[in-house]
This record gives sequence, structure tokens and C-alpha cells, in this order.
Amino acid sequence: MVTLVRAPNPSAMTLTGTNSYLVDCGRGEALAIDPGPPIERHVEAIEREASARGLRIAAIALTHGHPDHAPAAPMLAARTGAPVYAHPDSAAPHDRDLALEGELRVGDAALRVIDAPGHTFDHVVFYLPAERALFTGDVILGEGTVVIAPPGGAMRPYQHTLQRLATEFSGARIVHGGHGPIVLDAQAKIAEYIAHRQMREHELIDALAAGAQTIPELVLRIYGDDRPVLWPAMARQMLAYLIALENEGRIAATPLDRPMSDREGWILNPPLAQIVGEEHAAVIRAELGSMLRIDTLYAYRLTAA
Repeated sequence: MVTLVRAPNPSAMTLTGTNSYLVDCGRGEALAIDPGPPIERHVEAIEREASARGLRIAAIALTHGHPDHAPAAPMLAARTGAPVYAHPDSAAPHDRDLALEGELRVGDAALRVIDAPGHTFDHVVFYLPAERALFTGDVILGEGTVVIAPPGGAMRPYQHTLQRLATEFSGARIVHGGHGPIVLDAQAKIAEYIAHRQMREHELIDALAAGAQTIPELVLRIYGDDRPVLWPAMARQMLAYLIALENEGRIAATPLDRPMSDREGWILNPPLAQIVGEEHAAVIRAELGSMLRIDTLYAYRLTAA
């Protein structure tokens, strides 16, 4: 009933590529979820898969508007005449708003639409009861973890979304994530994601117990210095935790009256086009929220409370 069509856009952020899905909804109609980046041959591949299964693409739905998930939607819509559905707050071009906490009906299928903020604020997760399957976009991947990067993402809403999936969808058995392989034990994967976020926060608090530190110092202390290409992603992840903890009054931030070192500047404001090329830089900028430049270095410390 569900067919994976993987986009040819592998990278450090997209893993083996963006996962697009065709859902056989009955009556010869199909739903296309996350058509992916604007690559003509990928759009053609989605159409071929539908045709091979005797299906007409009747609707297109986006989990969120990031450039590795959404831009092919208008291309596929132009070829099929199918309307594009997205979160009401999505800036991605779409024809119809999804009914949050309601249903998306295509053919004989009714997918539940779950408002799922955290990775982005225009993110949804779809649940297909007949398959006991969650389509999680970048909330949960088939392997690894996702980046939660301000200002487009926030840690506490993301953790709340994960807890909702664990509590309200305890019957789910499959996760169709936005990247990586299909997950056949949904409950174990959701629990793994919840535990991972708790672990990272505990590591951060333990690090600050040793004294005030900057984000670059926390990145090197917690993640190590052997994967410099991932330091910018790690830095934004630390920032998401720190913002949450500061809002809760558990830490305080003090600006430092000194310029950043070259390494600190590279971690906080990476020259993405130089590192990965302009083709992949747009995706990474969206994932890392790195259009937000960090020009002031802060030292973070635990509060007495």
C-alpha cells in the first residue's frame, strides 16, 4: 500500500536522499507525500511508480516546507493536476491547508493529520490507521537523529511532539521517515528518540556543572573534536537546548567582550557554500537555521535555582 521513492539528493544532512512516498488510497487514487527537491527525474520516477501500480496521483501532501522535501510539489502538481496540501502556516506553495488534528481523505483512505512542531513550526505527521503507519518527515528518521535548530525549530515543542507520538500512537508499528530506511518497530524508535534528547540535555547540564562555557566549548566537550564537518549542526543543537533551559530559568547567559576565534566563528557561522557547495548549502541553511547569524559569544552557566 505504501511505496518509497528516494530522491537522488544524498548529503550529510539528507543521508541517502529524501524519502518520497506513494500511498495507495483505493479507488485507483494515490497520495504523494513529500515529493522532495526540484529534480525532474525524481518527479518522473514518482509518476512512473504510480503508473506501474495503476494509480492516479490525486493529492500531494507536505510534512514541512524544507527545500529537500517541498519544492517538487508544484512540479508534480503541474504534471498530475493534484492539489498540494500543507500546514496552514507553511510558506511552501500549496493549494489547500491541512486540517490540523483532523483528517486528509484521499480515495478510501483517511490519514490523521498531527500538528508536529519542533523540527519546524510548519511540520505535520500523518498516521495511516490501516497500515498502523506514521509518516514522520523530519520528526523521526530511519537512522540517526534530526537537528532542532532555532529560530525555525525549538527543543521543548519537539520533545512534546515525540511524547505525543509515544502516548497517542502506541499502536503504530511502522515509521516512514523523511530520510533513511523504513522503521519496522515504531515504538522502539520513538522511545530511542525520546531517550536521546534526554541524554543530550543531561550531558549539557553536567558540562555546565563544571563551570560557565560557550557553545563552541560545549560542542567540543560533548561531541568531541573528530567530526568538524558536523560542528555547526552540533552548535545549533546546543543552542536549542540552551534557549529552552534559559527560558525555564535553569541557566543564564553572559555576553563575552571579545571577538570570536576563527574556530569559534566557523562553528557558529559556518561558510556553508565553501564546505559543501551552493547546491547543498540551501538545504543545510534551512536545517541549521543558519540564516540567523550569531555575532556575540556568550558564556552559559547554571543558575542557583
